[in-house]
Amino acid sequence: MIKFLSHKLFAALSVLCLLSACASTPQQTDYTAFRNSKPRTILVLPPVNETSDIKATYGMLAQMTMPLAEAGYYVVPVAEMDETFKHNGLTTPTDIQNVAPAKLREIFGADAALYTTVTNYGTKFVVFDSRTVVTANAKLVDLRSGDELWKGSASANGKEVGVNVGVGYGLISAIAQSVVTQVAHTLTDKSFDVAGLTSQRLLASGGKTTVLYGPHSPKYGTD
Repeated sequence: MIKFLSHKLFAALSVLCLLSACASTPQQTDYTAFRNSKPRTILVLPPVNETSDIKATYGMLAQMTMPLAEAGYYVVPVAEMDETFKHNGLTTPTDIQNVAPAKLREIFGADAALYTTVTNYGTKFVVFDSRTVVTANAKLVDLRSGDELWKGSASANGKEVGVNVGVGYGLISAIAQSVVTQVAHTLTDKSFDVAGLTSQRLLASGGKTTVLYGPHSPKYGTD
């Protein structure tokens, strides 16, 4: 009986170890399509805003070109992109992202387009704290084939970019500090600064799951 129980215990532990190993193994990003595509020019589309802050779309869009350019890609100028869509009667990110990839390539001549969604943007008040958070996810699509080349997500908060939220020694002090911080963030639009860090984390190259280096980077082909 003892021998039988020991076998069952060993089997159970083996299953737990296996499950633990599976859970701790990081998911690998498949770059096969990305490497085969070899995009040189990227069109950054206006992000779809799923938040209540009307500044989210352009707060992110204004800072997404730089990390892609630093990664080694030519990025279609945001002003040119925005004016072209407005001239053709497209003014909302949702309508713009619904344009067929082949049509986007015909208009802009880009190899790939970046589709982004902002899910958090702004300063939120909670008990004892007030925090500015910006979260976004994105995917890079080949405009020649329509294939998805890469996808990722990133988030940042105000404390990471020097927006410190102090906590007092008592309940009244803590709540008061949170309110003051929230008002300060709103007046100075700290979300824009946090969006910059989110954009960098989302689109910078050099990581195991990030965008690959582009053809204008000296590190092109090394990742």
